[in-house]
Amino acid sequence: MLKRNLIGLFRSFEQSGDKAKYPGLETRIFKQPKDKLWEELIYVLNKEKYKIVHEVKSVGEIIIEKRTVTGRVQDVTITLYDINPIKTAIDIYSASRGSIGDLGSNYRTILEIFKLIDQKFAEYKE
Repeated sequence: MLKRNLIGLFRSFEQSGDKAKYPGLETRIFKQPKDKLWEELIYVLNKEKYKIVHEVKSVGEIIIEKRTVTGRVQDVTITLYDINPIKTAIDIYSASRGSIGDLGSNYRTILEIFKLIDQKFAEYKE
């Protein structure tokens, strides 16, 4: 976490993936078809009062906008991928608007959203 905060002095984005550099940013895989997981995720995000700016179901992208405590705006893209007909992967990309580093806030935002997803879909997690 300290290392990510130091890197955050210069970098204003973070992303999850299969080969994530930081703990907690690993791609999440669920035993659910993409369409079913999509509907449930949209419902959960709305219920948790995330501001959904754009959603494209055909490509599996949900874009939300989040304000940090300091007032900066983060654009967060949640992407759902079909692994096979009964498995779906979720990755998240978060970037702060502006040219200054994020001090780790995008990292924390991704962890926060993954924590919510992990809790709500624990029964489907692989």
